[in-house]
Amino acid sequence: MAFQIVINLIIAFMWMFLSETYTFTSFFLGYVLGVLLLLLLDRFVPGRFYLYRAMKILQLTLLFIKELITSTLEITKLVYKRNLNVEPGIFSYPLEVSSDWEITLLSNLISLTPGTLTVAVSHDNKEIFIHAMHIDDTEESIHSIKNSFERAIMEVTR
Repeated sequence: MAFQIVINLIIAFMWMFLSETYTFTSFFLGYVLGVLLLLLLDRFVPGRFYLYRAMKILQLTLLFIKELITSTLEITKLVYKRNLNVEPGIFSYPLEVSSDWEITLLSNLISLTPGTLTVAVSHDNKEIFIHAMHIDDTEESIHSIKNSFERAIMEVTR
């Protein structure tokens, strides 16, 4: 990935110097040209295209913002009901992510989403314990986290 970034920067600077216009616009045009060249020569350059990971990070950020907004609205509706009918509880969530960085990121994303809080991580890093303000169905909650946050984290890191 770092090799591709260096090649792209070299192409951008070469474009700027060869066109003899030392402006940001010229550099940016060279950078875009470098991106296109790297895409065309993808099979000759080692590793996955480096902007792929940047797109996945952007998708993870947008997913978190979407989940943050929807869970905030759900918790707000739940709290302002006339008769507060919640079933708080702690459930065990089996992990597919394995590295400490991935587990930490998943735990933080869960804790930052209103209505949920990561309580603990098991000693063998195979599961985390999550407190939820309102649990309708534990399996649905597990399935929801697996198909949103955990899948997005694995796309970013792998």
